[in-house]
Amino acid sequence: MLRMALTQISTLGRRRSPTVREALAARYLSGEGLEIGALNAPMWVPRGAKVRYVDRLPTPKLREQYPELRDVDLPHVDVVCDGERLSPVLSNTVSFVVANHVLEHCQNPLGAIEEWLRVVHEGGIVFMAIPDKRLCFDSERPATPLSHVLDEYEHGAEKNLRAHFEEWVALVEKVAPDARDARVEELISTGYSIHFHAWSWTEMVEMLSCARDRLGFGFEVEALQRNGIEVVAVLKKKLR
Repeated sequence: MLRMALTQISTLGRRRSPTVREALAARYLSGEGLEIGALNAPMWVPRGAKVRYVDRLPTPKLREQYPELRDVDLPHVDVVCDGERLSPVLSNTVSFVVANHVLEHCQNPLGAIEEWLRVVHEGGIVFMAIPDKRLCFDSERPATPLSHVLDEYEHGAEKNLRAHFEEWVALVEKVAPDARDARVEELISTGYSIHFHAWSWTEMVEMLSCARDRLGFGFEVEALQRNGIEVVAVLKKKLR
């Protein structure tokens, strides 16, 4: 099993103490990288780090799908693509990938981690923040077991699509039973991005251990740290 990394928190030259994300970003992020799904909350990066923003829709379309963000500043989407696949991005070409509160939106989370590792160069960083289901609106959902995400990685996730939406509508949106089918159809037809999976600390650690040791994704865990409702994981791609 993975051991939780102890991370020294520096002051970053500021009067206030840095957040957990900022401290880890200052330690691990440099060069040119990508942030997936930043929406209205792009992550702070240290001076000298350059970020291109990735999302599945261009900025105007994101405002349409999330009307609550219509009047909020959003970073310009530089790369429009599926954040699980990053097909326009060549292998071993960026220094880091930031994916905060993205993994739970992925239909194939193990495949997404593998893809993010693909595009970073050797020694590059995948920086993820993942919500603990017990501490957010996923609290009534069952934790996604490792067997489920392994099956989706090995055999495809499309077969589970409707079941994920049904669980979301029933246990997160709490739609009345007689209206659930219509709501599921609405969300699927618009391609709405839900939390397809939900994990607590235990399942997150188990999944990362499987990706590293059983599937051989070729990374080391540099940091794994609780941060309020989330867990921040920093993966470093191994040198070959």
